[in-house]
Amino acid sequence: MPLRLPPLSPLRFFEAAGRLQSFRLAAAELKVTPSAVSHGIAGLEEYLGVQLFDRGPRGLSLTPAGADYLAYVSEALAVLAVGTRRLPAPRARPGLSLTCAPTFASRWLVPRLAAFRARWPDVDVSLDTSPRQAGFPTDGFDFAIRMSRTAAAGPAWTRLFAERLVPLCSPAYRDSLCGPGGDADLRRAVLIHVPAASEEWQDWLQATGLENMEPAGTMRVDRLDLAFEAAVAGLGVALGRRPLVDDEIAAGTLVAAGPTIDAETAYWLVARDGADQEPALAGFRLWLLDEMSGSVRT
Repeated sequence: MPLRLPPLSPLRFFEAAGRLQSFRLAAAELKVTPSAVSHGIAGLEEYLGVQLFDRGPRGLSLTPAGADYLAYVSEALAVLAVGTRRLPAPRARPGLSLTCAPTFASRWLVPRLAAFRARWPDVDVSLDTSPRQAGFPTDGFDFAIRMSRTAAAGPAWTRLFAERLVPLCSPAYRDSLCGPGGDADLRRAVLIHVPAASEEWQDWLQATGLENMEPAGTMRVDRLDLAFEAAVAGLGVALGRRPLVDDEIAAGTLVAAGPTIDAETAYWLVARDGADQEPALAGFRLWLLDEMSGSVRT
């Protein structure tokens, strides 16, 4: 008797929407429209005769049947991805694929990739900085660089370095904040916030005993690199992440407007299963750890 299989294309929509708890985020990840995801899942529910999601005013959530089915679908897609990877590769050149945040890529990784290419000239590198949480092994990445407070269960996690938070601004802006004692008074400052990392300002203010401080104003930008550029331009004080801002500090375009504290988050290298068995991937991991040990400044 042939297997009773549902239409396979909507299963990918269902897996992404169930994992992300959002049709919109699933559509962005799969590079289709939210309408396509919604209609595909509705068709899957009609085929199965089971409601997989509750679509309420507070958002999307899996039904108990949907949550149970998601575990099987995720496992099936993962097995399929592993099986596909084990097929003989048609390409002659080895390659590696990596996903990480755009700010980390532009400020730390990309300027150093030439050193890796010099050591491994025959390895093709694919770098993805899309704003999504990549899954192993379904998304096909060899490595991910992630921010987290602790390692997670699953693929191998290697701690790269912890961030250190320091308020930064242009030298002229800092001079405008200084009182008679010579210290910068952040009550006179515009604090530059990045909504996705807004809790970091709270952490810094609490750690330095300034949690009740009222700044002169706030400015919001949607990316960390824009926050740093705004600080260089004299628009306010941004919360810098070292070592990502070490070049600006060394050049003197940004100066500290307060003490540095250790953040609770760290950067981690996450590897897919079997990465250490492939010479190019093992070489990348060793190169990255060597670069980290030599570049993180005090």
